[in-house]
Amino acid sequence: MSHTVLLAEDDRAIRNALERALTLEGYRVVAVADGVEALAQAHRNRPDVLVLDVMMPGIDGLQVCRVLRAEGDRTPVLMLTALVETADRIAGLDAGADDYVVKPFDVEEVFARLRALLRRTSPVEAAGGGAAPPAEAPRPEPDRFLEAAGLRMDPQARRAWRGTRELELTRTEFELLELLVRNADIVLDHSTIYDRIWGYDFGPGSKNLAVYVGYLRRKLDEPDAPQLIHTVRGVGYVLRED
Repeated sequence: MSHTVLLAEDDRAIRNALERALTLEGYRVVAVADGVEALAQAHRNRPDVLVLDVMMPGIDGLQVCRVLRAEGDRTPVLMLTALVETADRIAGLDAGADDYVVKPFDVEEVFARLRALLRRTSPVEAAGGGAAPPAEAPRPEPDRFLEAAGLRMDPQARRAWRGTRELELTRTEFELLELLVRNADIVLDHSTIYDRIWGYDFGPGSKNLAVYVGYLRRKLDEPDAPQLIHTVRGVGYVLRED
């Protein structure tokens, strides 16, 4: 069964071109011109993935993402943006986006990122939304929880805690943290992380991984507590509690 993509892009030329390309790639595409239509369609028939332009008149892509996340909808979101500054990318992650593509983009990159997002969508997630239960530290169960450096993760429920504080993570952030926790005290190089999380390497000039690590640190770090994710200059990252 083909996946359904909800595409929201106010530029008609880009919208039509991307709709044709996605359709030829085998996706079912619902294309709309603004955020209001995107929310209406998302509520009417939940898609498998959303592709949202950041800058649209009225309700923009960031607002669409915030509304869906506030409703408990965890459908993966790929942002299209002409904004290249790190702060702009972080704004998208803050809104709950899972990944982004900077305009002008190669359509093959869009395909690759969509495949990566859909590949990481578990059957349980695809079947339901709903708000997460109140945060509380879970009781250990054999072979279910991952623990390292004061972190505890439940991969089945896709929940994570630092101590008793539950972390609100996007899908990509959860995948990245899980990889680091499973390899605690081991330095993972950039290529390995790109391959495991995104399924391909963006190249040496990409800041994609650094942006996600920085945003994950903001959610993990606590005052007067040790930093958990460390940069190994020129190599990659490691999770450890110093």
